[in-house]
Amino acid sequence: MIEQNLLLILVTLPFLGALVAASLPVNAHNAAAAVSGLVLAGGLAILAALHPAIAEGQVLRAGLDWVPSLGLGLDIRLDGFAWLFVTLVAAIGGLVVIYARYYLSKSDPVPRFYSFLMAFTGAMMGMLLSGNILLLVVFWELTSILSFLLVGYWHQTPAARDGARTALVVTAAGGLCLLAAMLLLGRIAGSYDLDRVLASGDLIRAHGAYPLVLGLFLLGAFTKSAQVPFHFWLPGAMAAPTPVSAYLHSATMVKAGVFLLVRFTPALGGTELWFYAVTGIGMLTLIVGSIVALFRHDLKGLLAYSTISHLGLITALAGIGSSGAILAAIFHIANHAVFKASLFMAAGIIDHESGTRDMRRLSGLMRLMPVTGTLAIVAAAAMAGVPLLNGFLSKEMFFAEAVDWHNGTWLDDMLPYLATFASVFSVAYSLRFIATVFFGPPPVDLPKVPHEPQPWMRRPVELLVAVCLVVGILPGLTLGPTLNLAARSVMGPDTPYTSIAIWHGINAPLVMSMVALALGILLYALLGGRIAAGPEGPPLLHRIRAQKVYERLLLRLSWTWPRRIYRIVGTERLQPQLRLMVLLALGAATAVMWGHLAPVERARATPVSLSFALMWAVGVACAVGAAWQAKYHRFAALVLLGGAGLVTCLTFVWFSAPDLAVTQLLVEIVTTALLLLGLRWLPKRREEIAADKLLPARLRRGRDFIIAGVSGAGLAALAYVVMTRPLIPNIGDWFLRNAYHEGGGTNVVNVILVDFRAFDTFGEITVLAVVGLTVYALLRRFRPASESASIPDEQRGEEAEALQDYMFVPSVIMQWMFPALIVMSAYLFFRGHDLPGGGFSAGVTLAIAFLLQYLATNVRWIEMRLTVLPIRWMGAGLLVAGGTGMGAWLFGYPFLTAHARYVELPLVGKVPAATALLFDLGVYALVMGATVLMLIAIAHQTLRSARLREQDAEEKETERKETP
Repeated sequence: MIEQNLLLILVTLPFLGALVAASLPVNAHNAAAAVSGLVLAGGLAILAALHPAIAEGQVLRAGLDWVPSLGLGLDIRLDGFAWLFVTLVAAIGGLVVIYARYYLSKSDPVPRFYSFLMAFTGAMMGMLLSGNILLLVVFWELTSILSFLLVGYWHQTPAARDGARTALVVTAAGGLCLLAAMLLLGRIAGSYDLDRVLASGDLIRAHGAYPLVLGLFLLGAFTKSAQVPFHFWLPGAMAAPTPVSAYLHSATMVKAGVFLLVRFTPALGGTELWFYAVTGIGMLTLIVGSIVALFRHDLKGLLAYSTISHLGLITALAGIGSSGAILAAIFHIANHAVFKASLFMAAGIIDHESGTRDMRRLSGLMRLMPVTGTLAIVAAAAMAGVPLLNGFLSKEMFFAEAVDWHNGTWLDDMLPYLATFASVFSVAYSLRFIATVFFGPPPVDLPKVPHEPQPWMRRPVELLVAVCLVVGILPGLTLGPTLNLAARSVMGPDTPYTSIAIWHGINAPLVMSMVALALGILLYALLGGRIAAGPEGPPLLHRIRAQKVYERLLLRLSWTWPRRIYRIVGTERLQPQLRLMVLLALGAATAVMWGHLAPVERARATPVSLSFALMWAVGVACAVGAAWQAKYHRFAALVLLGGAGLVTCLTFVWFSAPDLAVTQLLVEIVTTALLLLGLRWLPKRREEIAADKLLPARLRRGRDFIIAGVSGAGLAALAYVVMTRPLIPNIGDWFLRNAYHEGGGTNVVNVILVDFRAFDTFGEITVLAVVGLTVYALLRRFRPASESASIPDEQRGEEAEALQDYMFVPSVIMQWMFPALIVMSAYLFFRGHDLPGGGFSAGVTLAIAFLLQYLATNVRWIEMRLTVLPIRWMGAGLLVAGGTGMGAWLFGYPFLTAHARYVELPLVGKVPAATALLFDLGVYALVMGATVLMLIAIAHQTLRSARLREQDAEEKETERKETP
């Protein structure tokens, strides 16, 4: 139980840290860094506490059920592979927190940065620890969204905005492909549980949909890990602050794709298709990245393409798929995270202290920054694969796997030559990084005079470089057991233990390493001077940019082609759009239901009542009249529309549906009042439009009448066929039987809303909150037309005084109704679980109370006396509803599981109590807040129109005085 709780804390802790950091003042730099550092230190402490169980080969699990019947839940799973990866994320994240504290400017909103960083860390940990493949996709997409915020942190720069947008589009699109792949995998394996899917490899590979599943899966993995041809987003993301680059492109964002490839090797690997697709793309990415990196002039650009190259190396190992290849892939994941994070930080220090990252302007920094230079040289040597450093060991293991025979294909035979060729360029660009930046003549004409950074800004680099040395010299004692444990977690407990040592004798991998080092040095010696004088990119190929191809394709998909289609079939007029939408709906419904909803022979008849028929005749007349009067007499149409709504309310009463009747009546009152307020700001129509009497207009109205008549008749026929069918046992019977025993209430409708289908209600109130905020945002920008801003005729001259007298008594009555409606609201709320009412009805009632106050007086008068703050009500409502649902997790039940019982109160006795009441309280607060927010947004138009009238009056007065 302790281990399960620790796992849940490990996932949620970064998100809590993000909330705390986001709530800090903008100048709380130290506090934000301290909170983030403590969160990651706590995560490392939890991982250390769980390591003994992991070292024994256990797989730790924790979970919270959500929809158990569908296999959905918050399932957390920690094995050796996930433990190593999460440790990398937490450890390097902690070093990035320290580095960022001294890198970011005092003018930057640092708490926002740390909030994004902690949220991204939480998403990354959630993805690594997911025991459910659908939950994995959720966290996967969350990393894309949060990386967008991190890359675009300096959103004031166009490069940051473009880089963030490109990264989001590419990785999120890949995430959608991954979602489709996971849905198919779950269908094939019969479960979305990760262990079940990984154990179903034979079943998946034998399935006919395997090529489709593999293609979708690889699209998701390749886009995230910047494999060719999706690699172009990563260099663009270099516009982010260096701490972001050091974190996202060393241990987290780009490693998610290779993590997925390694993790799912038992389920999807082992086929020729897997080998060609994964190893082929990996080797292509390795070669392209290493070649382009050599010709980049920007420090971070060079490191970005070197990252692409190393990601290709890991991908190629995952494609080979043997136990040795998986061990080498995991080893290089860790090694690359260490030396690449240190190199990005060193590049950031150089940029921070010299003011530029252009290698053509940098030289001789070893004299001015000897400590930073030494650290960067060691890290670059590890990247090149120099012996006695960690990068040499994992690259030699890669060479060993390239030399071994696997399947005898042409690609398998070419692997040693391709690996050596790419490694030559890897050595060359590493040497260029060292020689160009740190050696040569002293730098001239730099924006700043280079010098060593603050000691604590350099400490993370020092620690990472020390790890490169220690692991490179003592691999068996440092990472050997952990790497073998991770490999066994992926490939199974029968995986043989691999001894990792510096010296294995003179063999093919060692010869390949030496050849690569020698040829790399020679290549740079021959081309070094020409590269600095050349363009940004390889000769002859620098004009071909995948980024440009992407931008042109995006332009055509999002701008050129849609506008061509729009010019052909589109229109800005609302009426043709509605007509097309209705016709499409009518056609789709007819195609689906034709021949399937014929009337039954023994229709279930209801006795016809003359009173009911007359009532509906009135409702139909009101509806037709509202449509008839809508164009020229809006107020009359609104009154008639209210009449139709009232008939609907009476229909619910007639058929013994009091809950629906109460809700319909309250909603009818609110919508009528809000529409009435909105009509005030529409342009007035005093004269009929002459064109409406011409033949084309009459034909258009006739056509629309026929469409409306056919649609209405179809809906009526559908309703008749459904309602006259014989009653059969259905879910409604279950609700009736179990509402009291399972939900603790006798009002079945309310029990369904706040208990049985509470998740639906939670989604609906979330949508209502979004709608309320959207309406408020739109109306804040709305300015009434000049013809609508003037005072209505009824409020001018003597008529205004008479109108004020006429409204005095209703105004007083409406003000007196305020406390009565509050009591009525509370009454509906507390009785809702057993009698008609509930949180929604009560919230609308309280909103009506505020609405009447605005109608009775004026905006300034009411807001001087009442402070409503509807947005806070909405936020509190969502928090209460969501918190009630999550509270069930504390007792081991699924989200939004309710509990009902009787409690003994002094002097009162036994009183029914249900946790659904708290959920209903959240609904109550949000409904009231959203309705009042829209009301306030409309009411404030009065203030704006008054200001416009005052400005017009001042301008006229000024003109009058200036006129002689």
